[in-house]
Amino acid sequence: MFTSKQRASLRAKASTMDTIMQVGKNGVNDNLITSLSDALNARELIKISVLDNSPEDVREVGVILADKLNAEFVCAIGKKVVLYRYSNKKGIVHIEY
Repeated sequence: MFTSKQRASLRAKASTMDTIMQVGKNGVNDNLITSLSDALNARELIKISVLDNSPEDVREVGVILADKLNAEFVCAIGKKVVLYRYSNKKGIVHIEY
């Protein structure tokens, strides 16, 4: 669990990032989970777009993905979800503890 300062720092870093994937009419599925897990290993911090035809709302998608990916749900802004998971391979996102 992050402090509000840590969460704000991650949110700021994510603001300049492009979305890497979209959640659409199929919602959260196994293929999406696998792809996002690989992306989290490579990047640690990712931004996902939730389309209007998704069966779940934006915040719900974020919570479900965070749970299935063992990641931290950073925030949901508009139709975007930001997730963070520390990677031993990268360790590029510096968070003050």
